[in-house]
Amino acid sequence: MDPVAATLIILALAIVAFVSNRVPLGVVALGVSLALFFTGVLTLPQALAGFGDPTVLFIAALFVVSESLDASGVTAWAGQKVIGRAGTRRLPLLVLICMLVAGAAALISINGAVAALLPLVVVVASRAGIPTSQLLMPLAFAASAGSLLLLTGTPVNVIVSEIAAENGGRAFGYFEFALVGVPLVIVTVAFMALFGKPLLPVRTVSSMPLDLVRHARLLRQQYSLSLDTGLIMGPQNGVSEVVIPPRSPLIGTTVYCGMAAPNGELVILAARRGDEQLKGQDITIQAGDVLLMQGTWDDLTRHAEKTGVLVVDPPARLRRSVPLGRGAKRSLVVLAAMIVLLATGVVPPVVAGLLAAMALVLTRTVTPMQAYRSISWTTIVLIAGMIPLSTAFIETGTAALIADGLLSMLGAGGPHVALAALCLLTVVLGQLISNTATVLIVAPIAVSVAASLDLSVQPFMMALTVAAAASFLTPIATPVNLMVMEPGGYRFGDYWKLGLPLAVIFLLFAVLYVPLVWPF
Repeated sequence: MDPVAATLIILALAIVAFVSNRVPLGVVALGVSLALFFTGVLTLPQALAGFGDPTVLFIAALFVVSESLDASGVTAWAGQKVIGRAGTRRLPLLVLICMLVAGAAALISINGAVAALLPLVVVVASRAGIPTSQLLMPLAFAASAGSLLLLTGTPVNVIVSEIAAENGGRAFGYFEFALVGVPLVIVTVAFMALFGKPLLPVRTVSSMPLDLVRHARLLRQQYSLSLDTGLIMGPQNGVSEVVIPPRSPLIGTTVYCGMAAPNGELVILAARRGDEQLKGQDITIQAGDVLLMQGTWDDLTRHAEKTGVLVVDPPARLRRSVPLGRGAKRSLVVLAAMIVLLATGVVPPVVAGLLAAMALVLTRTVTPMQAYRSISWTTIVLIAGMIPLSTAFIETGTAALIADGLLSMLGAGGPHVALAALCLLTVVLGQLISNTATVLIVAPIAVSVAASLDLSVQPFMMALTVAAAASFLTPIATPVNLMVMEPGGYRFGDYWKLGLPLAVIFLLFAVLYVPLVWPF
């Protein structure tokens, strides 16, 4: 089969599989790599080269850094400090929430920032009497805009930087994205603050995330504890409710409140049986009893995974809501060191990221298992599997062929028209498939267009980054859009009302503003 035809058929099948949402993303990406090998488009080393690409390793390291900030309570602390000063008025709350998540997204990725702040925003909305639907979609959209502030904001930033460097341009600097990211965040937040209210539905869902202060107060009331919140749940120690299930080996054992576990790691603070609080020196454990255990977060997490008890609220989840917990200072120091390395360019980005991830594990800020679990393997496999398709586009001449066809259709429209067509294609595809996959598909075409017009590749790559971030029209466009759907009470058709004008703003920035900063 002709290599160009094979590449286009594989692309078409991949897009159909992505859009169908019936095949896991990782399977589609692996299928693309293997299909390129079986059709003879690429050799086996080329088809699997994505798994050894420095970009993939750098992105994996960033997930570990993100986990350290989230798990140590740095994000929760920042959220409480900032949002706590906004009061209960909608406009100040909205602006502060959006600016906070934009800054967090630049440092710890979009998904990490929204996941960390979403429970806090829902709790604040409840306390302020504001429908959650008025705050959560702006939270997700501001995070997408904030991903354009720094190199580490999204995998797309890293990918376009590498592609630019490999095709006659240069890698973008760590803070260079802020030249377009800062004004775009300001305009995005201003638009949502001024015009977002009528474009957002008014809905409040019944399910609420964990409010740590309220949770601690409830435990004190239910178990008649005299301890204050800080002693119940602090940076080092916490509590965990466990239910004794049927056939538990603990049934029949005798305990008493204040008793330490046999290994001395946990203390039984209180016990309940149904609505009755168990008191006295001797309590014979029965199925269905609830014990309130206290200890270090590490010990609570370790014992929660053992058989014989069912945990009501996982300690690892509670721990993330405690501001500035164990390892917070180490996380911030490692983050600062990584930023310095990335900003100065002393070492390649992948080296800076891997050094940061290794330092977090060696300093026990995150455990090795925690580091492995923090990595979004779907994202890693998706990028690694789709990189060979970009290689095939270039090596087979498919990108040049599509670029020539695009230019012939546009006629003598000039570079701005060509850029607008590429960005529009990116925005449309980005509503249906991953923006990472979209950029890996469109970037080779953009490189060929720039080469055909004898233009710099820099504005094309930066414009694709901006266009890829405009994934606002559907809940399936990005993971963060899906994250806020249920807690915000949104429906599929709610997104485009606010998303469409924002997508137009992003397109205008990509086509008109980007070439002013990065000339053709």
